[in-house]
Amino acid sequence: MKLGVWFNMSLMFLCVFFINGSLSKLQRLKHPVTKSDGSLSILVVGDWGREGQFNQSRVAHQMGIVGEQLDIDFVVSVGDNFYDDGLKGETDPSFEASFSHIYTHPSLQKQWYAVLGNHDYRGNVEAQLSHVLTQKDWRWFCRRSFVLSSGMVEFFFVDTNPFVEKYFTEPKDHTYDWRNVLPRDRYISNLLHDLDRAIKKSRATWKFVVGHHGIKTAGEHGVTQELVGQLLPILEENKVDLYINGHDHCLQHIGTKGETQFLTSGGGSKAWRGTVLPWDPKELKLYYDGQGFMSLHITRSKVNFIYYDVSGNVLHQSSLSKRSHLL
Repeated sequence: MKLGVWFNMSLMFLCVFFINGSLSKLQRLKHPVTKSDGSLSILVVGDWGREGQFNQSRVAHQMGIVGEQLDIDFVVSVGDNFYDDGLKGETDPSFEASFSHIYTHPSLQKQWYAVLGNHDYRGNVEAQLSHVLTQKDWRWFCRRSFVLSSGMVEFFFVDTNPFVEKYFTEPKDHTYDWRNVLPRDRYISNLLHDLDRAIKKSRATWKFVVGHHGIKTAGEHGVTQELVGQLLPILEENKVDLYINGHDHCLQHIGTKGETQFLTSGGGSKAWRGTVLPWDPKELKLYYDGQGFMSLHITRSKVNFIYYDVSGNVLHQSSLSKRSHLL
């Protein structure tokens, strides 16, 4: 049995599955630590699924090169996995055309952990969550919200889509798949309760929250006010180290020393929107309106994060330390 298949089967046993998504219970799973020093290296990419177009294939190629250099453990996808309207079903060829046939470098044959974006909700959400896709490509793991533990780190993946009011009140010509989300208020309330409780119970050295929509962003979509009002207080109260998102098709780092850092990695394919909203330059460490991705290297005392463009050039790097925090 292939290692990847065995690992994915192990995940299934480690998870507690709740069929009714309205309960918003957070599944828990573990990714094994394989390096002798206990460190963890990952890549983060978002807003990518365009069957290789709009430089998706070029970004994937550079991800493979960097992934090999860093000996990555897994990949995080921050949503908008399949454009323009998600997947039509479990047999939609876009899954292979945008994922399996694009991220082919040997270093990327690792587990992928994904959340949903707003474009994914315009298709068949249940298809993206289905074990059938995992059978087609063992790397694929996508859920609405879940907790991933790996050594000294816990990642809290959050479904941010139901928070956004306009998707319900002003859907325009889009149809969203809200199965297992309604009633919306109950879904959000339960999710926030369970997230807050999970973070409070966490004994991990590092705590990262992953979602699709931005909380602090100078990108075209702007700040997601619903998250500022409902999710940000939980991050601040629990001293979450990083909030990682996509949605804006750019690469971005916003942060203040000693506080949560906000990292956007939404440059997986189509970018160059040409819009940068005003932001305090003391907080805006990076804004790159182009394609690329991000890496994280995590040890017990430090997290290094690096942004790369479509050619693999380093655009920005910074770090957090538990001794002196932001360096």
